Amino acid sequence: MIRVVVADDHPIVRSGIVGLLSSADDVDVVGEAGDGAEAVAVATRLSPDVVLMDLRMPVLGGVEATAQLQAVRPDVRVLILTTYESDASILTAIEAGASGYLLKAAPQEEILAGLRSVARGEVALAPSIAALLVNRMRKPERVSLSERETQVLALVAGGNSNRAIAARLYVSEATVKTHLIHVFEKLEVKDRTRAVTKAMELGLLPSSG
Repeated sequence: MIRVVVADDHPIVRSGIVGLLSSADDVDVVGEAGDGAEAVAVATRLSPDVVLMDLRMPVLGGVEATAQLQAVRPDVRVLILTTYESDASILTAIEAGASGYLLKAAPQEEILAGLRSVARGEVALAPSIAALLVNRMRKPERVSLSERETQVLALVAGGNSNRAIAARLYVSEATVKTHLIHVFEKLEVKDRTRAVTKAMELGLLPSSG
């Protein structure tokens, strides 16, 4: 039997995933979690074969939860099951230690087959995900920022806070945060300082030097 913990912050979605897995004779759902931190705690305690991990969750996201879990229980494999298929999301999840990346819209048999593959120690990638990775390796995607994203990042480079940027651009702080989230995803970074330096390296912002 493949012992599985299902981590998803949406109860109805999680229930549907549990129902799907329970229909398989070789799968035993031993635990559930509603956020990334709970997923790490439950998996650490129960030591399942696989954690089926959502990507976007409160408290702790799927990527961070995967990294934490791999640090304390490297024997527990993680299969990302999400609706997101951006290059940045895929690469960060795999770098964190995920053994597979499938989409929630995939046919049920594809999800079960991926789960079995990961449990055997193999890698499971949705066909569209595999194609994205292959294309990225063949021809690295050129990063481009929108005019507004460039404006926001330039103001960040100038040492402005989100509040100050919002005032300068006549938008809300929430809008500024949204632009920065998009910038972080495009540049594949996690903080403001690295976003600025990488944008300069790529020629998206003028160098301060």
